Order: sequence, then C-alpha cells, then structure tokens
Amino acid sequence: MSVILYWGDDDFAIAKAVDAIQKSAIDPAWKSFNYEKITPDKEDATIAALDAAMTPPFGSGKRLVWLSEPSLMQQCSEQLLAELERTLPQVPDTTILLLTSKNKPDGRLKSTKTIQKYAKVQEFSLIPPWKTEEIAQRVQSVARELGLKVTPDAVQLLSESVGNNTRQLYLELEKLQLLAGGGGQQIDRAMVASLVVANTQNSLQLAAAIRQGDVGTALHLVSELLNHNEPALKIVATLVGQFRTWLWVKMLLEGGEKDDRVIATAAGLGNPKRLFFIKQELQATTADRLAASLPKLLDLEFNLKRGSEPNSTLQMHAIELCQIFKIGDRG
Repeated sequence: MSVILYWGDDDFAIAKAVDAIQKSAIDPAWKSFNYEKITPDKEDATIAALDAAMTPPFGSGKRLVWLSEPSLMQQCSEQLLAELERTLPQVPDTTILLLTSKNKPDGRLKSTKTIQKYAKVQEFSLIPPWKTEEIAQRVQSVARELGLKVTPDAVQLLSESVGNNTRQLYLELEKLQLLAGGGGQQIDRAMVASLVVANTQNSLQLAAAIRQGDVGTALHLVSELLNHNEPALKIVATLVGQFRTWLWVKMLLEGGEKDDRVIATAAGLGNPKRLFFIKQELQATTADRLAASLPKLLDLEFNLKRGSEPNSTLQMHAIELCQIFKIGDRG
C-alpha cells in the first residue's frame, strides 16, 4: 500500500510503527535522499507532501514521505481536495506516503473519505485505563513480540503497574528481558515485583477507595496521581468508566439476572470471568449508591473543564463521593 494513515493518541506506538516502515522501506545509504518529514508549520505542507510523493526515489529502496499532523482531515478546501483526488491514486509503488495524526479523522469530510479509499488506515489509541482486560492483552502481545514467556499473575501485576502507558510497558519488559537472560526463563510475579516500579498510582485504585468510603486513601491517591502528572480529566474519565461498569453489573444482579455472559455484554466486559471479582467488589454496596455517584462525577468533570484548580477540586469531590458510600454503610 503506497498511502498509509496512522492516527491516535498513543504517540509511542505510532513512533514504533513509523520506525518499522523506515527500516523496511528505506535503504540506509540513500536515506538522506529518500526520506522527508513534512510538519504542519511548513507552508502548503500537504501540497509539498503530495509533490514529494510523486518524485521517484534515488538509488535503491523506496521513498518515504511523512506528513505529520495535517489539518486536511478536520478541514479541507475544495482546491486541496481536488489535489488529493488527483494525486493519491497515482502515488507510485516506489513511494510510501505516510500521514499521522493525533486527532480522529472526521469521517464526514470528503477529504477523509478520499484518504480512506486509497490508504491503509490503522488506529493507535491509548486503551482506556478501566479496560483492564485489553491492557492485559496488550501486555501479553508485547511480551510475545519480544519473545518473552510471562506467567498470568505477572501479566496482571504488569498491567496494574504500567496501566495504558505503552512506552513504559516496553521499557519494563525490556528490563525484564535482561533479567531473564537468554535462557528463555519464564517471567513470574516475583521478578516483576522485584524490578518494576509502579510509578503511576492507578486511577482504578482511587475508584476502589471511593467505593469503600475510604477518605484517607482516596485523598492520598488524588495527590499521588497529580504528583505523577496524571491529567485531572483523564482521572475523571477513568472514574466515570469504572462506576458505570459497576452500576450496570449491580443493577443487573439486583434485577435477578443470573447469566454472566448477559451481564458481561451489557456492562461492556470483554471477559465474563472478570465478573467473579466484580461481584466480590460490589457485595458491600448497592446500585442506588453507585447511581448517586455519577452526577457527582459529571459535576467534577464540568468544574474541571471550566478551569477549577485540579487538586482542591478533585479532593473536595473525592470526599463527597466517599460520603455517599459511608452513609450507605451506616444504613
């Protein structure tokens, strides 16, 4: 495929994919002639990229033209659209025209539809922190890529330690690879615990502390998350996702549903076996309490988007959320 579009907010994963293209397509001896990265600050960046893509490579290997963060999938003039429609079908096999964007392409635009028609499109978005099954699957996938054997409990600990941080995942697995040596030693939980530093306090731990009405732990976790530069709105997004999942499960359980697969599907759980643990987590609470938490979380999100100071705002709402569950426990 001569035209490739990578998009998403996982910068590290995109960078690795771009590096793989460079290594497979470009002859290192001719890289200075056949590789060009065009950034959005360049005047008429898209036109420059289209023109460069039509230029044959020098020497051996292919030409790689990388157009970074183009605006044409958010807005596109008729003139630029015409250039896309004229050029993309003609990009030669000797060239790779690569487009990368952090933003999701606007599928309503003709320019986006044109690119999708001629390009190989791949999404590289960070896994939402509350989708723990997908994070565990990513850990297993990267471990296989690096040729590592990792026990299930080690996968679990790694998932909890690195969350959805792809860069840190590769870094930690590469360290574990050195620790395991070249003998194919299996990586177990003890090895992970001895080497991997959980340098992010997981937002899911904060959700659990709130659900338990544990004010002290919740306030500590808020401080730790912010100290590790976790964006406040990202913390809230994780909390909202987790409490919605819990609410769905608890509502169905209280409604008498017995089929774990039905509950898992309704709650958006990829692995029905996870319900065993969720049911244990929710034994001490009710659907009413979980439902009462969501308006508080949406109010928290609203205040943060209006510019409220993150630390004090998160702490105040954490206290209010904990009180919902502490009041219920007294009753």
